[in-house]
Amino acid sequence: MSRKTILAGLLVAGFALPFSVASLPGQEKPASESAPAPVTFSTQEDHRNMMEQLGITKLRPGPNGNESAPNHANYDEALANPYPELPAVLTLKNGEKVATPEIWWNNRRPEIIEDFDREVYGRIPKDVPKLTWTVLETKESMIGDVPVIEKQVQGLVENSACPSIEVKIPLTVTTPKDAQGPVPVLMMFSFSFGGSRGGRGGPPAGAPPRGFGPPGPSRSEMLIKAGWGFALLPPNSIQADGGGGLTRGIIGLTNKGQPRKPDDWGSLRAWGWGASRALDYLETDPAVNAKQVGIEGVSRYGKAALVTMAFDTRFAMVLVGSSGEGGAKLHRRNFGEAVENLTGSGEYHWMAGNFLKYGTAESKFGSMTAKDLPVDSHELIALCAPRLTFISYGIPEKGDAKWLDQQGSYMATVAAGPVFRLLGAKDLGTSDDYMTEKMPAVNAGLLAGQLAWRQHDGGHTDGPNIEHFIKWADEHLGRQAPPKSEAPPAGDK
Repeated sequence: MSRKTILAGLLVAGFALPFSVASLPGQEKPASESAPAPVTFSTQEDHRNMMEQLGITKLRPGPNGNESAPNHANYDEALANPYPELPAVLTLKNGEKVATPEIWWNNRRPEIIEDFDREVYGRIPKDVPKLTWTVLETKESMIGDVPVIEKQVQGLVENSACPSIEVKIPLTVTTPKDAQGPVPVLMMFSFSFGGSRGGRGGPPAGAPPRGFGPPGPSRSEMLIKAGWGFALLPPNSIQADGGGGLTRGIIGLTNKGQPRKPDDWGSLRAWGWGASRALDYLETDPAVNAKQVGIEGVSRYGKAALVTMAFDTRFAMVLVGSSGEGGAKLHRRNFGEAVENLTGSGEYHWMAGNFLKYGTAESKFGSMTAKDLPVDSHELIALCAPRLTFISYGIPEKGDAKWLDQQGSYMATVAAGPVFRLLGAKDLGTSDDYMTEKMPAVNAGLLAGQLAWRQHDGGHTDGPNIEHFIKWADEHLGRQAPPKSEAPPAGDK
């Protein structure tokens, strides 16, 4: 079977259009009649199971986001860089320097991906069941004053190997009705299906509560007004955001309801898999320019957006909103959220089981820290090169908490720059000295290159950066926004 097989023909009002999208060649497998019943674990039970698999007896507790707590997070820059030396992004494991794009693509990039797969985010198995997309409804509507076409699409994952686990993935695809050709599309991770303010990922775990984004036009309204389309993808339909769900969802279905192995994928990688499958669908939609599809998310979904972009080179651009630890923030920084927060029972499900090793206090292999990680987030950003990569944050005063470590994320973005330049793209335009480079002033973006940074003056959202993202992307994509509509002359209707 080819990677995309059209199973039914014409799309007519009132008729569904199904087609299959296989994740990888050769994924179809016969159902197993002797498969054990799915395991039902609580989060604590699953976390303990992974610790036992790894031989871990004690983990270090993560810092608290409450600054009045006894174990509060560090916010002193003088103490923020206990491990200032980062893994050399342009040096092979054998010590050879990466001097050409060919060595990067053929040697160094695969090395970095292997380390992230094994130790950080986990591997996507080769036998993930196939996915079939069906267009459930196509309708005309309005977003602001722009007529649009909205498609409600559903992805159903084949589950004959474990019928008790069902994975249905809803996707909303909206494009301007009067576009003169295929349009760029921003896929947004969203809590809700069909809402107009997709892409918000909730508050950063462990951080103090606060309000969300700005008033005014939504992301969707700004995108449509600029001649773009958008797609809304709810991650929890792909994989639950909790450790108790790891034997369900796409991870559980692939494992036939059994617990993960240490290098199996976590939720961030699973959400990225779902985005890649949604891109498979968009590649079949004639209203979409499949070569100009981006991915966006905020907070935990900002992490997922960056992971998606890093691993799937078909995505042309990414807007990474307030992603923090596990996203753009350097693991080796001691500022705000830490590796130990991600290895605790509240967040470990985002990562590979092996990631627990780096929060270990006592185990059969001793103690390990962030310093022992073979990779860091600058290399995750580098995997996006030379494609359009926009790192976005807000300010603590408005609710984008210090917990996220904006400076640590800026350092990682600076440290990724040499790879963008090697591949013929432009970086932030700074020096490569991530230890001395400081963030630009708020609202003073570095947007001249394919690697971009902007800290807006809002809260835990990327909303204030959307208009800057669209203009920046349009310039690099070589496209012009549609002309602004003018009011009709008096007497005209």
